[in-house]
Order: sequence, then structure tokens, then C-alpha cells
Amino acid sequence: MKNTFFAFALLLFISSISSCVVLSPKKYKALLGTKDSLYTAFNEGLIKIENLEKEASKLKKDTTLMAEELRDLQNSYNTVDANYKKLKNNSSSEITKLSGDLAAREKRLKEVEEVLRKRDEATNSLKEKLQQALLGFTKSGLTVEIKNGKVYVSLTDKLLFPSGSIIIDEKGKQALTQLANVLKQQPEINIAVEGHTDNQKINNLGQIKDNWDLSVLRATSVVRYLTENEKVESVRMTATGKGEFQPLGTNANADGRSKNRRIEIVLSPKLDELYNLIK
Repeated sequence: MKNTFFAFALLLFISSISSCVVLSPKKYKALLGTKDSLYTAFNEGLIKIENLEKEASKLKKDTTLMAEELRDLQNSYNTVDANYKKLKNNSSSEITKLSGDLAAREKRLKEVEEVLRKRDEATNSLKEKLQQALLGFTKSGLTVEIKNGKVYVSLTDKLLFPSGSIIIDEKGKQALTQLANVLKQQPEINIAVEGHTDNQKINNLGQIKDNWDLSVLRATSVVRYLTENEKVESVRMTATGKGEFQPLGTNANADGRSKNRRIEIVLSPKLDELYNLIK
């Protein structure tokens, strides 16, 4: 507004000069040219000023928007930073707790491994002692082996019983006595006596009805001899009959059936220490 007033005043000034002073046509035309140039330059200046004012207004608006965005970013950063610190503190606590749990589990694992190592050592030692004690009966069908962490003493029926009988003969008693001498020195060993038969049908055996009966009664005979005659603790003993259902060989020939008719004495270390660790 001030610029427009200035231009109008300038024009009046020039007009007043031209009306008061007598000029030659040439000078008058020159003066009019100067006036037109000044007016044109002034208008151009006004346009530039208006453009600059628009630019300034736009910059001010942009600055305001940027300031708002900066505040939003600062707030977002503060929130993220607070969450990070909280997460870091929680993570440190969780990591500490997890490390403690892992250390405890590793300790328990080592304890279990140590118990198992001792069990394996005891099992191997027991096997060696039994093999030495029963060496004289190996030709009569006695074997000693380790399976699944247990010692299996397998005695063929002909080593213990007359054919079709449940009464232990003298040679069988000698073998069981030797076995009992080792077992009484190993109080930490549990003893399971299993009777096994072939699949041949039983005939003329009085009250013994079938192979189930025969397998159970033979196992019971062995348990009674070990506990009553050799004084092995009864609480360590169990007797089971497997009948014909866990054969070692084929029942299609005499040799296979002979392997199937047997007493297996399964010796397993007591694992109370291991069970307590697992619990």
C-alpha cells in the first residue's frame, strides 16, 4: 500500500513539474520516458516484493510444520528410548535367571551322568565277577551278558532241571550257589528270575497245565532256592513266567527249542540315587 502511494506521489510530482516548467518537446519526451521506466521498474519491484512475501509466508509455514514434526519425532524417540531401557532391564533379569537355570540343569545333568557312569562300572564289574564264578558252567549252557544296562545270566533248562520237572537238580544247585555267593556281596543289585519255555505242548505233567505254568513254577523254584537255601534277601527277588513268548531261537528245530527253554536271572543296579535326581 505504501509503495502504491509512493508511485502515485511520484507521478503527481512529475506532472506538477511539467505543468510549472516550460520544457522543450525533446526534454519533455525524455522526461516522459524516464517516468515510464521508473513506473515499470516500480511495478516489477512490487511484483518481486509480493513474490518474496509469499515465499516468506511459505517458509514460515514450512518452519512451523517442521517444528511440529521435530516435536513428534522427539516424543517418539523418548518413548522408544524408555521402552528400550525397560526391555534392557527386563532382558538382563531374564538372562540372569536363564543363566542360573542353565547352570542348575547342567549341574543336575552332570550328576545324572555320574550316576550312570557308576552304574555302568558296577554292571561291568558284576558281569566280570559272575563270569569268573560261573566259569565252570559255561559248557553246560550258561551265559553272562549285559543288555540295556542290566546283567543277564541265562541258564538252559538242562543245567537246572530234569526234563519236564520243576525240581532243581544237583548240578543246578551248584550253579545257583556260585551265583548266590556273588549276589550276597552285591546288596545294591535287584534280582528278577524269569522262566522261559519253547512252544511245545506239555503232556503228562500232573497239575502243570501249560508252558505258562511251567515257566512260572521253574522261576519260583529258583527264587526259593536262592532265598531259603542260600539266604539271598527275599526283598530283592521277583519271579515271573514268560512262557513261550520271548524266544531266543526258532521253535522249528530242536536246537532252537533248547535255547528257548531257559531261566534268565536279570540283575539290575538299584537306581534310587538316579530317580531322586530326576525328581
